[in-house]
Amino acid sequence: MRKYDIIILGAGAAGLSAAAVAVKRKKSVAVIDIGDKPGRKIAVSGGGRCNFTNMAASHNRYFGQNPNFVRSAIARIRPDDILNWVYSHNIKAFEKTPGQWFSKDGAYKILYALLKEICDADLLLNTNIIDIEKISDTFVIQTSEGKFAADSVIVATGGVSYPNLVVSDIGYKIAKKFGHKIIPPCPALGPLVLKNAETDLAGISVKNVEVKVGKTIIRDDMLFTHNGVGGPAIYKASIHINNHDMTINLLPEVNVFEWLKKEKNINGKKSVSGILATKIPAKIAQSITKKSTKNIADYKDIELKEIADKVNCMYIPKGDVRHHGMATAEVTRGGVSTDKISSKTMESELCKKLYFAGEVLDITGDLGGFNLHWAFASGRVAGQNA
Repeated sequence: MRKYDIIILGAGAAGLSAAAVAVKRKKSVAVIDIGDKPGRKIAVSGGGRCNFTNMAASHNRYFGQNPNFVRSAIARIRPDDILNWVYSHNIKAFEKTPGQWFSKDGAYKILYALLKEICDADLLLNTNIIDIEKISDTFVIQTSEGKFAADSVIVATGGVSYPNLVVSDIGYKIAKKFGHKIIPPCPALGPLVLKNAETDLAGISVKNVEVKVGKTIIRDDMLFTHNGVGGPAIYKASIHINNHDMTINLLPEVNVFEWLKKEKNINGKKSVSGILATKIPAKIAQSITKKSTKNIADYKDIELKEIADKVNCMYIPKGDVRHHGMATAEVTRGGVSTDKISSKTMESELCKKLYFAGEVLDITGDLGGFNLHWAFASGRVAGQNA
């Protein structure tokens, strides 16, 4: 049975970052992963460009039962630190939108840089973790490839979204075994299914809509899908959707009722759908007006108000909206509760020398590089302290 200073469970962004720091500290390190390739989510992130950080990273862009948990790690590992690390590996980067950084050379360059930094560690792939126990001061991990021992263990097994990339709930099981509470995992940053979806609108996008979920208001682009809605605005809203009604404003800059009343006086012979189509896609305008060709002058104001509300306040009760599922979610919301974990070291307060990092924890970042930043930051902190 081979013994290491540190064994890291999971070869994703958090696990590889932890390993890189631990190797630099001259620790003997093994990284164990269930899949046949390391960094599988890194490789597909950002459409293959890896949106590796966001300059707006702060505690208010993270969600969970205690989003303040991220404060220490992201204060110590800032977006500039990640950007400078990227540059140190001669990787070209670009801002797609202000503050949101991607690899111009592709996601694999980010992954190769991480793997280069852990070349002195043992990387064990296609290895299932069967059980873990702590005997005296030593962790003994039973795997499909035999037993391994370590003074410290970092659990960086990720969430359970993207199952086609080979994921596992083993991190939750380990945490639970050592007394940690698990917040039920659910999909986040993904499309939503609507009970009465307009299938004819599938594939149509709308720029800069306003989506309100509970007290959260989001402005971004939206896409109608065959069974609901998607796009950046909806992905962001999906983090907050549980037990909340949702309203969508297709034209947040326009008071549509007042606009239609003016048009009634100025362009009375035009159809309402024709007028709406000057500001929203024609197919959506036709759907809202039920393809009516009636002149706007023939509408009563109360009828115009009903139409305007469908544009400015498309109401979807909480019972009519649900997550699409883990298969299409970019991340997992929920996971290992941060209650009994040190935010300064990532160490368990219930079991010494057991650490957690990345998506396995009950921390979910907003869309736009925040989740990868959290993985890199929390992984580094765990690697520095294990």
